[in-house]
Amino acid sequence: MPLSDTSPAAKKLQMEIFAAMSGEERILCLLEASELTREFAKSKIRSDHPDWDEAKVLREVLRLQFLPGKLPAGLR
Repeated sequence: MPLSDTSPAAKKLQMEIFAAMSGEERILCLLEASELTREFAKSKIRSDHPDWDEAKVLREVLRLQFLPGKLPAGLR
């Protein structure tokens, strides 16, 4: 069973709201959530590496999304 911090009643309401949305509204909601997640990740990376420029922060966001493990020796 997956872990969740959402109560069953809140989850039910959430599903009802999503069911009432059009496909376009659901996609827009998910895109906004995805953007918020990236902003949180960038904020954490900036906090951990205040000396990094924006390009390096964005590269790290992409690396964490697509290659979350340790980098191979040739890519460090």
